[in-house]
Amino acid sequence: MQSLQKRRSELENIINPFEEALEKKQYIEDSMKILDEEDGSLFDDEIISEINSLVSTIDDLELKFLLSGELDRCNVFLEIHPGAGGTESQDWAHMLLRMYMKWSEKNNYKAEIIEIMAGEEAGIKSATIAIKGPYAYGMLKGEAGIHRLVRISPFDASRRRHTSFVAILTYPEIEEDIDFEINEKDIKIDTYRASGAGGQHVNKTDSAVRITHIPTGIVVACQNERSQHKNKATALKILKARLFNLKQKEQEEELKGIIGDKKNIAWGNQIRSYILHPYKMIKDHRTNFEVGNVDAVLDGEINKFIESYLKKRNN
Repeated sequence: MQSLQKRRSELENIINPFEEALEKKQYIEDSMKILDEEDGSLFDDEIISEINSLVSTIDDLELKFLLSGELDRCNVFLEIHPGAGGTESQDWAHMLLRMYMKWSEKNNYKAEIIEIMAGEEAGIKSATIAIKGPYAYGMLKGEAGIHRLVRISPFDASRRRHTSFVAILTYPEIEEDIDFEINEKDIKIDTYRASGAGGQHVNKTDSAVRITHIPTGIVVACQNERSQHKNKATALKILKARLFNLKQKEQEEELKGIIGDKKNIAWGNQIRSYILHPYKMIKDHRTNFEVGNVDAVLDGEINKFIESYLKKRNN
């Protein structure tokens, strides 16, 4: 019954905006006929506003059409892994963590840091975020890949230009109605004391959980809850998502390369470049879409990149 209600809600979220668009279209057509018959110039601004609203509704419908994959409706786990380069790459990883948290906030998604490992001087060595909401995976699946940053390093006393790389990985959270199980004999579970910069990421008991999937070598961890039981449940969800994604896309070697070999997080593999010096521009190399307002993008304004990727992929 619960799955049927959920499916009904999903279909209503598609049908209702479509019916709303048809109503707006009819209203505009009727209004323009009346204005043609009478002197309706005083209502020009209102009609223009209605047309802009209709265009916005149609854009939303087009985006939902692009998000029609089996797993697009799922929540998403997003992992951040800096490449070689120490503090510089780790700081870039932290900037991307902030970007995705800001994006989630601006688009009414719930984002939660599941696991984070702080760098020695600055930035992060790794992080996993759970982002929950309608079509979270569909929206962010195209963010998976290498993200390249070019800037004057704040950590270089000589003020030289540095290039840094970070790998982003995305996995759909596997819902209960999808048949996929993990053999308990294939996993190793370790507990440890959570650590980090302080606050909610630190506690005084061994509540953090690390799970190793022995056949593939995949390791996942969760430390954001004070309950070891809750951390274990979340870590198992992440592992299930990664293994399912691995099975679906047959990308075991690719994932091993991205995470296990830092040299692969480097030049030539990037999907997007963020240039902060000598000029400012962010360009997606898959679609050639680019913008000059880098501050807005780093503050979470990445929807245009997401939409351009989805349109390119669908075509």
